[in-house]
Amino acid sequence: MTTEERLGHCVGTWFPGATGIENARRLSGGASQETWSFDIVHPDGVTGAILRRAPEGYGAAPERAAGLPAEAVLMQRAYEAGVPSPRVLHVLVPEDGLATGFIMDRVAGETIPRKILRDDEFATARPKLARQLGKVLADIHGLPLAQLPELRRMTAAAEIAELDRDYRAFSGPRPVFELALKWLRDNDPGPSAEVTLVHGDFRHGNLIIGSDGIRAVLDWELAHLGDPMEDLGWICVNSWRFGEIDKPVGGFGTREELFAGYEAAGRRADPARVMFWEVMGTLRWGVMCCGMMQRFRTSPERSIERAMIGRRSSETEIDLLRLLAPRT
Repeated sequence: MTTEERLGHCVGTWFPGATGIENARRLSGGASQETWSFDIVHPDGVTGAILRRAPEGYGAAPERAAGLPAEAVLMQRAYEAGVPSPRVLHVLVPEDGLATGFIMDRVAGETIPRKILRDDEFATARPKLARQLGKVLADIHGLPLAQLPELRRMTAAAEIAELDRDYRAFSGPRPVFELALKWLRDNDPGPSAEVTLVHGDFRHGNLIIGSDGIRAVLDWELAHLGDPMEDLGWICVNSWRFGEIDKPVGGFGTREELFAGYEAAGRRADPARVMFWEVMGTLRWGVMCCGMMQRFRTSPERSIERAMIGRRSSETEIDLLRLLAPRT
């Protein structure tokens, strides 16, 4: 059976009155997960839906990944708490024949950074986004830990050790990465006074934006427990500004606006810790780019997307030098 046929059969087992599906298509993007868009047909019309699943034959989830079942629980908990997040409709079971994953509501909006940062449609939203994202992060960090699935706990020291290990698995030294690792060890602020849910990948591509601003947070694959300032630092990494380097928050706002939205929602931002995590995030993205290039070279599936991401490691070296050795 094709994926479309399996989807149609699956939907018929849990969606009341469903008679089938239409317009099923695999979406672009997603280096580790498959994403499909389709319409559920029922007597009242159609309901837009998204399938997120591990590709067939993909194997075990990456070490850092929370896993798709946990991701579904996190998204549903966020939705129930009022965080802009798609509603989870169904978690896949073996009888569905669709591997591991879940089905959620399709949310209208845009995820492509070039459009969000430049198109007239989003001109009114752009000045508000940094503050909005601060509030969204505050709400995510306020989700009760007791209601969350089991997640791994991360500290700055553990993150540094993982990055060092991953970096040294690649061939050839990178002096700028060595500099960043030393800086991180020397400036580790120690354990956070508060441990919260951390989204782990809060950035362009994982945010659905409309003309009114943020509509949904996607891709909770890297969620974990840790320092909430990690998320604030990650959204400020230069790679997520897409050329708008003077607007640190996603290319559309300032750190001060992000912090203001965060604090207006009842939480406190720590700019020094955010700076530490921005350096950490920049190095992490650089190491991830190297990993993508290595998989492109060694994997039978020579994905052009992996090659394109892999070549961006040199950009992160420039970003690290701008952070750690700025010109006066």
